[in-house]
Amino acid sequence: MLAGDRVAIPAVSGQRVGGRDGTERLRILLVASAGGHWTELYRLRDAFKGADCQFVSTAPGLTAPLGEREVLSVADTARDTIPTLLPTIAKLMRIIRRFDPQLVVSTGAAPGALALFIAKLFGARTIWIDSIANSEGLSLSGKLVRPVADLRITQWEHLAQDHPSLRFFGQTL
Repeated sequence: MLAGDRVAIPAVSGQRVGGRDGTERLRILLVASAGGHWTELYRLRDAFKGADCQFVSTAPGLTAPLGEREVLSVADTARDTIPTLLPTIAKLMRIIRRFDPQLVVSTGAAPGALALFIAKLFGARTIWIDSIANSEGLSLSGKLVRPVADLRITQWEHLAQDHPSLRFFGQTL
């Protein structure tokens, strides 16, 4: 599962599933805040080739690393920016209801965690990939998604060894 020293999550590219909308390709919603979280998600693009991907970020105007869909934008939010929390939740709910993903993947931060919670309500599988910046422990968002993340990935082997609920496949950088 390792591709050099980079994360190579189990590829979903060749998977075919009977979709609720009659399609066969796996519908994946990929959510990352701008900056390093987006860079890490971008570097994982090969794992999602062949899937029907919709990317979401907090920076408007980004180019999707895969597919022909435009990158959707939501407001950035965090525990100290409560006024943006409700609009972000509302927009993520609309995106998830409209796209109807079978899998939601996030590299963080708060908007990605919110997307996992909402997606789980709609029956999607979920993957959380904690940022490489979190070398001493899991991020707050990574801890909060524990009840809803079907797979939680750390980019630090020692964290996976210390926490059996975390998996390690390598690093994105």
